Amino acid sequence: MDAFYASAELLRYPQLKGLPVIIGGGRRAEDEALKARYGDRLDEIPPEAFPQLKDYVGRGVITTATYPARAFGVGSAMGMMKAAKLCPQAILLPVDFARYRHFSRQFKAIITAMAPQMEDRGVDEVYIDFTHVEGGQDDHGRSLALRMQAAIHAATGLTCSVGVAPNKQLAKMASEFNKPNGVSIVLESDLQTMIWPLACRKINGVGPKADAKLQALGISTLGDLAAKDLPWLVEHFGRSYGAWLHASSWGRDNRPVVTESEPVSMSRETTFDRDLHAVRDKAELGAIFTELCQMVAADLQRKGYVGRTIGIKLRYPDFRIATRDHSLPLYTQDAAAIRHAAGQCLKRAPLDQRLRLLGVRVGGLLPLEQALAQGLVGDWQAMRQALRQAQSRPAIAEHKADPYTLPLFGDLD
Repeated sequence: MDAFYASAELLRYPQLKGLPVIIGGGRRAEDEALKARYGDRLDEIPPEAFPQLKDYVGRGVITTATYPARAFGVGSAMGMMKAAKLCPQAILLPVDFARYRHFSRQFKAIITAMAPQMEDRGVDEVYIDFTHVEGGQDDHGRSLALRMQAAIHAATGLTCSVGVAPNKQLAKMASEFNKPNGVSIVLESDLQTMIWPLACRKINGVGPKADAKLQALGISTLGDLAAKDLPWLVEHFGRSYGAWLHASSWGRDNRPVVTESEPVSMSRETTFDRDLHAVRDKAELGAIFTELCQMVAADLQRKGYVGRTIGIKLRYPDFRIATRDHSLPLYTQDAAAIRHAAGQCLKRAPLDQRLRLLGVRVGGLLPLEQALAQGLVGDWQAMRQALRQAQSRPAIAEHKADPYTLPLFGDLD
């Protein structure tokens, strides 16, 4: 999807089309004031009434930006304070993940109705196998791609760019050629003319470190990479990665389109506008901590999973990261059980410094139906009962040493 989050926002703020717009952070006082003043008449808010990036103070990062904003050099994952120096006049809007998930479900339903072999790659990206779709090979797939684009736009008002190629690696690269709302076709015969002139970073899997090493070795483009033989690449990059680089430069990718895959974990995290202290900011941290647990629980419930390993992630002002895990006796998607288990993790983490980021993760996932069939699912009360039985302490609920009753960042009860 093209600038997905930003495009979803422009549907309700059409007056901002053509302007530099940044999406990032939660709702702020300025956003609430506009909502209170205009109610549902969002399209009547004058552009000059919106908060501007130049007035932002904090450490939030950009989630996405409109194409006019990107022209100034700003983009996703960039700190908003840094972006304000590049594009101070940009309009700043809060993130609304519920809205984006709604549109995500819509466009994916349209795609699977036309081409059932779809691999879900996140909220705004999919791979589709056209091979056995009626008309899928007409005009090298362009006809079907255009029909999909038209159907998605008619239903959602959003645009998408499509790359059609013999495999996933080339299709991913092709999808970037003609944005927004474009269709790009890459055939095997186009490798030298369309792929080899590209920078190595255009391969999904070549990061900054690998690219820096390639550059140091005199390799800037995929054509340069393809000119190196396999033994040379293996010598410099190792057997596995070297072989992958060689195959990728020659447009080879045998990965199938995977229509079903089980998630390994689900998580939620947030970076604070200011560093928070575990004691002095206990109430604020407690509310955020509980909300993160509730959000993860809602994600599990919506997607039909339960988990048994609860984890936390802490980032300190010096950017060091600490993680801790806690295993439950049963699988759960219950917010209270997740909250208490996450609290156990916090008790084993260093809290003598202020915190920059806090995250909650649930791992060891099973589909809810599978776990229910095996009798492995429990809510908070069932979890406490299982703990009593495991420790053979009938009065554990009142025992001061009960780890599930000690509050941290405020008491959930």
